[in-house]
Amino acid sequence: MTFKAEYIWIDGTEPTAKLRSKTKILADDAKGAELPIWGFDGSSTNQAEGHASDRVLKPVATFPDPIRGGDDVLVMCEVLNIDMTPHESNTRAALTEVSEKFAAQEPIFGIEQEYTFFDGERPLGFPVGGFPAPQGGYYCGVGSDEIFGREIVEAHLDNCLKAGLAISGINAEVMPGQWEFQVGPVSPLEVSDHLWVARWLLYRTAEDFDVSATLDPKPVKGDWNGAGAHTNFSTKAMREGYDAIITACESLGEGSKPLDHVKNYGAGIDDRLTGLHETAPWNEYSYGVSNRGASVRIPWQVEKDGKGYIEDRRPNANVDPYVVTRLIVDTCCSALEKAGQV
Repeated sequence: MTFKAEYIWIDGTEPTAKLRSKTKILADDAKGAELPIWGFDGSSTNQAEGHASDRVLKPVATFPDPIRGGDDVLVMCEVLNIDMTPHESNTRAALTEVSEKFAAQEPIFGIEQEYTFFDGERPLGFPVGGFPAPQGGYYCGVGSDEIFGREIVEAHLDNCLKAGLAISGINAEVMPGQWEFQVGPVSPLEVSDHLWVARWLLYRTAEDFDVSATLDPKPVKGDWNGAGAHTNFSTKAMREGYDAIITACESLGEGSKPLDHVKNYGAGIDDRLTGLHETAPWNEYSYGVSNRGASVRIPWQVEKDGKGYIEDRRPNANVDPYVVTRLIVDTCCSALEKAGQV
């Protein structure tokens, strides 16, 4: 007997990487064991040249396959060179190093993944040759005049739950055809692995409805909100006291840190972070309590309780979660360590 393993990886497409996958048939005796490495043609994924095209897939996380069912699995992989070193497109390796360095601070993340459904060249729900009513009633709305694609969203949610992903919620967003799901709160590596697999399941689920999903941070120009990946973060010290909350917020605004982060928060970020539509300008850093127009928001409940988490509102929907979690952990945990707030 055999089972199917869908090997999923991140390619080398720039400026925004794509997900790729292929199926490996494995014998039943491989169940519960460490899955084998595999190979692929890197010259077809922007990860190699044709004269030396072999690249390696190393399984790092395995999940039940909710689409095929049975004993079949989804396998998140890292990309390696043939000498088993991380490929230059492998951003997970750098996160692993930083996560291990600051593991004692117990950093955790919850990421809010916004996305937009498209029917051909139009956002789902946009009339042919025109525009719908202005945004206002779509956010967390109900009714066929304001909500589009709910059946896909529900199918995706069920698939994520069946796969054992740390998905924690869904909601309709501020534009027709725009939605959000949340992953976490879990560790940096776990939230990143789970978010990538949830993205793969989003694309794969939408296939069955002849609809596409995009993480474009500004899918419709003009007076419409963009799509972000608001990143909620805390450490043990932040979950126990407010001084650590302020230290973390201040650290993200020090020196070159704001621009160092923003330039790695997803392609097209200046189109989304304009200072309008619940964003701060991409080239200005700010933080505040309950302020969705700030770069970093401290939820009102956190100020009231004197402990909790912060929300970095700058990352784009198309951000690489391995990169954004690494940057935030490195910046905030270094500052907390320096301040003796660990």
